Amino acid sequence: MGTKAFLIDTSKCIGCRACQVACKQWNELPAEKTVNRGTYQNPLDLSSVTWTLIRFKEVSSNDTLKWHFFKDQCRHCLEPPCQLSSSVPGSIIQDKTGAVIYTDKTKYEDFDEILCPYNIPRQDKNTMRLFKCTMCVDRVKNSLLPACVKACPTGTMQFADRDEMLEKGKKRVEELKSIYKNASLMDDVEDISVFYILIDEPEMYEMSRRLDVKSMFA
Repeated sequence: MGTKAFLIDTSKCIGCRACQVACKQWNELPAEKTVNRGTYQNPLDLSSVTWTLIRFKEVSSNDTLKWHFFKDQCRHCLEPPCQLSSSVPGSIIQDKTGAVIYTDKTKYEDFDEILCPYNIPRQDKNTMRLFKCTMCVDRVKNSLLPACVKACPTGTMQFADRDEMLEKGKKRVEELKSIYKNASLMDDVEDISVFYILIDEPEMYEMSRRLDVKSMFA
């Protein structure tokens, strides 16, 4: 089994959050207490029990308000900075599918020393373990789609071999450019296994600022 990848087409996302629910159901993650903050985005951020999150951003274009949705999750880097910065052997491993997996040994890591360009891992303050998306590797190894992909009602997400997803992403961007002049694949596709198709400039989406951590290992 080769490296797998997600293709996430934001032009199709309606912000329904079926992916969030499916992730919690499959991984048996508890709900979180939330409050109304004047946005439909809920909860506020990723956590040790929320491994995928639809981020909402309201933007104005030609005097028209619209929503941009962004599915935040681990990018399953090809050379994971989190693994490279780990100080505990066996705490962070990379499966042959490309999935970056956190084991129980992450509770012995110094969380502040774990590097992630996307600010993804979260720590359980009780057990001290680190958590994030697993790529549903238990499903994938049994020829099933990740729970979030399976649950998506609009076809926003696809999941298959990495090369196939990258080619489909490039083709889809060309199709979208006739409607959205700023359509693009995010510029880090050579490093990760989660490809995003955007229909607007990246700053028009609610996402963490990507950090350059490669230089720390040069």
